[in-house]
Amino acid sequence: MLAGRGIDRGVIGPREADRLWDRHLLNSAALGELIPEGVRLLDLGSGAGLPGIPLAIARPDLTIVLLESMARRVAWLLEVITELDLAVSVHHGRAEDPAVRVELGGQDIVTARAVAPLGRLVGWALPLVVPTGRLLAVKGATAEQELARDIESVRAAGGVAIEIVQCGVTMVHPPPTVIVVTRAAQRVTRPGKARKRKDR
Repeated sequence: MLAGRGIDRGVIGPREADRLWDRHLLNSAALGELIPEGVRLLDLGSGAGLPGIPLAIARPDLTIVLLESMARRVAWLLEVITELDLAVSVHHGRAEDPAVRVELGGQDIVTARAVAPLGRLVGWALPLVVPTGRLLAVKGATAEQELARDIESVRAAGGVAIEIVQCGVTMVHPPPTVIVVTRAAQRVTRPGKARKRKDR
């Protein structure tokens, strides 16, 4: 589908046809190594369906939502999941929209591949995950430089336990490089302080 209709419809570039398996499909499926069983996952800016659709095929235990802002790509995603008979939801919208945050918030994992620079991406993604949930940002060889550049933005957005990992090292070469950002746990007001305010 990607090599034919996907190129014709402009959801993937014509130069990518010869490297769909290693660069796109296996690269996406490899993320499954970083995802616990049975969690809720949102693929932000899903585009051609990467990494969300390969993950849905490889990991049917996941509950997956594909979020895409462009109508023609939403139409493509709906067509693909229907033809492949996948239990995946498609949502037309932008991650930064308040209504989208209300409707799709509370995910365990958000994935993003070639969506935006890390500093902007965390502001979109972290509000959609539960406290201690994670963003898996698929990046290239410049992941370390990008993290160094945007580390303050990541922390300001509530990102903690930030690390760079590789997955699929026995599956695909080069293996995908992923920046993993965990959302901080919510602060809990201590009972003593709550009682003091109430007494006033």
